[in-house]
Amino acid sequence: MQVEAAVVTAFGQPFEVKRLELAEPHPDEVLVRLVAVGICHSDAAVQHGAFGAPLPMVLGHEGAGVVERVGANVTDLEPGDHVVLSYASCGNCRRCDSGAPQYCVEFGLRNFFGWRPNGEPSFRDGDRPVHGGFFGQSSFATHALAMRRNTVKVPKHLPLEILGPLGCGLQTGAGTVLNTLKPAAGSSIVVFGVGTVGMAAVMAAKAAGCDPIVAVDVHDDRLGLAPQLGATHAVRGDDPELLAKLQAILPDGAEATIDTSGRPNIIRTATDILAVRGTCVVLAVIPGQEASIQPGFLLGGRSIRGVTEGDADPQDFVPRMIELFEAGHFPFDRLVRFYRLAEINEAIDDMHAGRAIKPILRLHA
Repeated sequence: MQVEAAVVTAFGQPFEVKRLELAEPHPDEVLVRLVAVGICHSDAAVQHGAFGAPLPMVLGHEGAGVVERVGANVTDLEPGDHVVLSYASCGNCRRCDSGAPQYCVEFGLRNFFGWRPNGEPSFRDGDRPVHGGFFGQSSFATHALAMRRNTVKVPKHLPLEILGPLGCGLQTGAGTVLNTLKPAAGSSIVVFGVGTVGMAAVMAAKAAGCDPIVAVDVHDDRLGLAPQLGATHAVRGDDPELLAKLQAILPDGAEATIDTSGRPNIIRTATDILAVRGTCVVLAVIPGQEASIQPGFLLGGRSIRGVTEGDADPQDFVPRMIELFEAGHFPFDRLVRFYRLAEINEAIDDMHAGRAIKPILRLHA
């Protein structure tokens, strides 16, 4: 079938919107008519050469839409179902079997290599194959093919156009708090970088009863919004006295810190402010950058660790976030700004400049 899609044809170049041919669904696949898709910093990173993804490629991994067709082996979804798409996993390895599909042994293969599981391309531009299957979906397009495992059915009464980011950015931030850190009420937490992932962490920390919750960022708009969504303090991340200001708020240190920036100096601050037995979670990396720590800080029972996709199985955690949203404890709709598919490059520019926290492309009315 013919679809419209945003394609990366050369690293470092703008997306190009093209008409492509989308393959027919295989027995284990689901064809989804996408209503909207969130833009994530990972999409922009791949656009500029990260992760070794092949080109040309259709990116996008926060899709939400309506099921149009299902393969013969998909028995619990049907046309008309509303769905959110998340990351792909094999479902057969020991990590998937143990409830940790975000650490699937085939995570890289199924999310970044640009092919469907059987090695076939998702798209064609005339006779030329175009790579797809990005995060098991490639949802910068009017339609996408996904596997049943990364397709999450959601209630039809919800506004589908805002739900896509639940599949990645919101899941990563909220899951890091609720699944990884599991803070007790009254715990202290500092979130470095309050874009989508960081703001989701702030909202989840508020829902968990954390206090204080310190938001750190370099964008005034984000620092203004963070207290409305749960932060008790907002501090500029480019302040040369950042560590001292955090210590004034948290004289005994923070029980948890989360870094979404990947910047070595910020990661160092996120570890330096830790309390005894505190944990720093790193959620982003900048290729080629190295961060240093004081080895002695570990002797206080402190730890530093990385987390993928909020330690979340989307089949369980997307519904959990929806429950929090409907209860008024996870107002992620306050983060979004809408664009048309043809405005994808403008949307990415706005994301980088801090003018949009979570840009969402509307793909169908």
